[in-house]
Amino acid sequence: MKMFVCNICTADSAAFVERVRGAFPLLNVEGIDCMSGCARAQTVAFRAAGKTAYLFGDITEADFEALETFCGLYADSDDGKFRDARALGDLRHKAIARIPA
Repeated sequence: MKMFVCNICTADSAAFVERVRGAFPLLNVEGIDCMSGCARAQTVAFRAAGKTAYLFGDITEADFEALETFCGLYADSDDGKFRDARALGDLRHKAIARIPA
């Protein structure tokens, strides 16, 4: 699984990428220029081979716990989908896109 974090969404984006790396040391976190989620900065995306990809916006450090829950569900899913997103709390309302594998 790879996590992409926009590094130009806000003036603090480069530092945010580093905070994400610190909070998720077991993930491959890559800072990336623009994922076209500018209206909902700060954006993060998840991608894994053969799985649905996800893009979330309006992410803050307060979402890190929900993102960790998402990572567990995503890793355990064969195709990147899961039946009940309520486990993600408010993060489920921050989804911008779900892109088929």
